[in-house]
Amino acid sequence: MTRRVGLIGKPLKRRHSQVMHDAAFDAAGIDARYVLLELEPEAVEDAVRQARGPDWLGLGVTAPYKRLVAGLCDEVEADAETIGAVNNVARTASGGLLGFNTDAPGFQAGVELAMGRPLAGATVVVAGAGGAAHAVVFACLRAGARQVTVGNRTLSSATALLERLVDVGTGSRSAVALADPAFETALRSADLAVNATTVGMVDPGATIPVDVLPPTATVFDLVYVPSETPLLKAARERGLRAANGSEMLIQQAAIAFERWTGVAGMADVMREAVAPLLADVAARA
Repeated sequence: MTRRVGLIGKPLKRRHSQVMHDAAFDAAGIDARYVLLELEPEAVEDAVRQARGPDWLGLGVTAPYKRLVAGLCDEVEADAETIGAVNNVARTASGGLLGFNTDAPGFQAGVELAMGRPLAGATVVVAGAGGAAHAVVFACLRAGARQVTVGNRTLSSATALLERLVDVGTGSRSAVALADPAFETALRSADLAVNATTVGMVDPGATIPVDVLPPTATVFDLVYVPSETPLLKAARERGLRAANGSEMLIQQAAIAFERWTGVAGMADVMREAVAPLLADVAARA
């Protein structure tokens, strides 16, 4: 019996996850396939119900269904509850569904590789307060960041994010509007600046003025399509460490794969498999 993992979302414009996981299944000798399930909202509940069957290993979940699927699971892990989003579901041996989140550990693995140092003790500035930003800020605080500043167009959303994560970590934290001079002030002493918005992918421009960052700072853009956003281009021109979200994508996928199969260490296989897709994006950018 060929088993399956299904990615639920709408729209599903990219095959990156499918290519990575199918390569990992092949490398591990596991008879399974990763399938794309682009669904209307009314079809999600039935798809989740079907994933309780023995031919399923679990589900991946992307926008806009992370909260909806969380409510359909039998159990949601504490980290995912705190972040407020489930991006993967594992089927248990008894057919139960366990929701979890790999965005936070995937981000930590990817960003620490880009920084060349741990997040512990770092001063971090994050642009954005949506679902991706929740995972980013959670990861930074849990890893022991010394200071986290969240900037957002709407101050109330940044404030709400930090209120949700009030019990995570011991580092100091603050919320500011992107237009507030305090955002630029925070950037002047940042070890890490993160774009967790769609600016650079959906919207033009950049959220972070890289000219005010110290020369030792790292710039991390969660966007990986295009592979070089205006933000990353400006950061590299200044000689700063800079990376897009492709490594986060790979690391979180490897974590999920291990949860579904028990097989660890597939990041290198996934990185090699997805490289042509990422290179094609770069060539067309």
